[in-house]
Amino acid sequence: MCRESREDRECLLTKSRKDKKNRKRIVVAATGASGLPILKMCLQIIREDSDYESILILSDSAKITLQQETKDTVEEIEALADQVCDAKDIGAGPASGSFRTEGMLIVPCSMKTVAGIHSGYADNLILRAADVMIKEQRTLVLAARETPLSAIHLRNLSELAMIPGVRIIPPMMTFYHQPENIEEMTYHIAAKLVEPFGIEAREYRRWTGLV
Repeated sequence: MCRESREDRECLLTKSRKDKKNRKRIVVAATGASGLPILKMCLQIIREDSDYESILILSDSAKITLQQETKDTVEEIEALADQVCDAKDIGAGPASGSFRTEGMLIVPCSMKTVAGIHSGYADNLILRAADVMIKEQRTLVLAARETPLSAIHLRNLSELAMIPGVRIIPPMMTFYHQPENIEEMTYHIAAKLVEPFGIEAREYRRWTGLV
């Protein structure tokens, strides 16, 4: 047990560093498709679990959509993450397979980004990080957002879904948990998006069968 005083503070700092070192990292990216409130909810859920930390990457288009869909600033969203990387920084940690992560979540994921991942066209950190997840066979969750879906979109998503570790989870509305407002619907889909990484959202209402 640590003693109070300077030794106590040093001990707590050492423990904090060890705890942080052992936390599981999830790369969370957002593109310009609609659905930025879901990104915010995902970051909040990850933040609530002390075993995990998030590394956030926002595309320029995502920052524009954020202003359109929420009252939050970019700085406020970035504050929910443990680390923030610039989408143009192709030399950041998530660009390498030797950088340890549990996987990556892209929410929302535009069809442009889907096409880039599908073709291996890694010209920014989001696409490169996704490429890393595929080659390392780590979990890659794509909250694919578009409607209606064209034959090209469906082909790209279908072929990506056949790759080990890739999960396509469109942010669809659900009603079986009887949501009372948009926030509850947003929470439900956010909980489903982080679940593949081993995170159990506190208020996630699972299907338990017909009553």
